[in-house]
Amino acid sequence: MDTVLTLQLVWSLYLACKDIFALRNKKDLHTPHDLLFFVVIDWALATLMFSGACASASLTIFFMWDVNLCGAYSRLACRQFALSVTLAFMTWLLQAASSFSGFWLLVSFF
Repeated sequence: MDTVLTLQLVWSLYLACKDIFALRNKKDLHTPHDLLFFVVIDWALATLMFSGACASASLTIFFMWDVNLCGAYSRLACRQFALSVTLAFMTWLLQAASSFSGFWLLVSFF
C-alpha cells in the first residue's frame, strides 16, 4: 500500500509540473496522445490502489476479528488500522473518479 501511494504521489507531482509548464508556455494538454497516456497511468494506479486497500482491509479484519489480537494485546492500535483502511478506500474512490472523468474526456475526442 505504501508503494502504491508513493507512486501516486510521484505521478501527481509529475502532472502538477506538467500543468504548470503548460500554463507558463501556453501549451495545450488536451491532445488525444497526452490524454491517452494520462488515462492509462491513472487506471493502472487506481487498480493498484484498490488491490492495496483490499489487502489492507483483509489483514485488518484478520487481526481484529479472526485472530482477536486487539483483545489479547491492548497496545495495538487496531482502531487506527481500521481508520487507515477507511482512508485508503476513500483515496481509491477519489482516484477512481479522476480516472473515469479522464476516460470520458478521452472518449469525447473520438
